[in-house]
Amino acid sequence: MKTAVIYWSGTGNTEAMANAVAEGAGAEAVTVSDFSGSIADFDALAFGCPAMGAEVLEEDEFEPFFAGIEQELSGKKVLLFGSYGWGDGEWMRSWAERVKAAGAALLGDEGYIVNEAPSDDDLAKLKALGAELAGA
Repeated sequence: MKTAVIYWSGTGNTEAMANAVAEGAGAEAVTVSDFSGSIADFDALAFGCPAMGAEVLEEDEFEPFFAGIEQELSGKKVLLFGSYGWGDGEWMRSWAERVKAAGAALLGDEGYIVNEAPSDDDLAKLKALGAELAGA
């Protein structure tokens, strides 16, 4: 199963999460600004983005990218992950609903969220989720 791990990170927390997912999936983690592939080429996708502002996806790079590929997610296996420093995870619940509405099979039915920096336990769980996503 061909898997992509695409993320945006401001502080490095979501980058660490992306690297754990990629390790488990046997894939490469790539920033959203460096992704040059086609979503159609992948069976499984992991997307990482922290909560920004009033619990929304990062608005300059990630949200425009995601909105542009959202309708290509139908039938794909998807994992969402990210970190936050305030609020209660509303951004992830909203994001998960968008993915399900697009017809994707959302791994775990919700995204994986971490308050601030991921712990070693979080990284181990994300690595396992990456392996599950990739069918390993």
